[in-house]
Amino acid sequence: MTTPSSGSGGDDHSPEHRPDDTQQVGPGDNGTDKAAGQRFVLHKPGGEPVKTGRNLPVAIASGCLLGALVFFSVFPLPALFTFITAAAVMIGMRELNRAFARKGMDVAVLPLVIGGVAMQPAAYFGGTEWLLGATALTAITALVWRLRGGADGFVADTSASMFTLLYLPFLLGTWMLLIAHPEDGQYRLVTFIVVTISSDIGGYFAGILLGRHKMAPVISPNKTWEGFGGSVLGCAIAGALCVTLMLDGPWWVGVVLGLAVVLAATVGDLIESLFKRDLGIKDMGRFMPGHGGLMDRMDSLLIAGPVVWVVLTLLL
Repeated sequence: MTTPSSGSGGDDHSPEHRPDDTQQVGPGDNGTDKAAGQRFVLHKPGGEPVKTGRNLPVAIASGCLLGALVFFSVFPLPALFTFITAAAVMIGMRELNRAFARKGMDVAVLPLVIGGVAMQPAAYFGGTEWLLGATALTAITALVWRLRGGADGFVADTSASMFTLLYLPFLLGTWMLLIAHPEDGQYRLVTFIVVTISSDIGGYFAGILLGRHKMAPVISPNKTWEGFGGSVLGCAIAGALCVTLMLDGPWWVGVVLGLAVVLAATVGDLIESLFKRDLGIKDMGRFMPGHGGLMDRMDSLLIAGPVVWVVLTLLL
């Protein structure tokens, strides 16, 4: 469910932030940096080594393990996936709480964790109505919870809590709406994950190999238009294949899905980058080796989830 990077052409782990992570490799090193210990090195078309900014074998292995966990929870019994998203709520809530604490904001962790976990089975078993109802009740509980702290910092604290509620458990709940589809829910979820990952992979490799023109230098200086082009191509191809092969839909629906996902994934990556810059942090945590925190790897997926649900609901 995760990839070496996210968005278009790299993220905050890129060469600008970690210039010494990857060293040049000689002709006889077979892609291994002996000093760094099995460090994979990519090369641009002209032969110039590319500094990837992370240990790619570790990053890819972490992503594959998490993907396998998702796969084997989805197909034996789709309801098991509620445990995956519930665990993501708890881990992500911890990372977000720590991030907001750096700015002196106090998130209503207990009601948000309880409500956020409950929102996952509510969405799966009850659909959109139960998800909206659980979200509203959790929001009200979080507001009431903060009353005991008085007026000082009330707006900042409740704003952080509402952001956390909508950004994490609510958006995760849309994943449950996908998998709860009575005819092909598992394959809709797999389509969502594969297409979003294709955006990440296409953008990552196109960005580090061909990237020259910055997309949003103020927000995320390592995103490039070339990386965005790689994301568009990867998403369009993956979308067409997934929709035709797994969902028995027309290829053009897959292309539309791919274009929608690449926009959502890129926006999600930029939102996460801006969020971390405002709070003055590089990574949300160290949950996944080679990837950083869980929230660092879910940025594209969180925003793309509801977009995929809307597109597939309308067009299929």
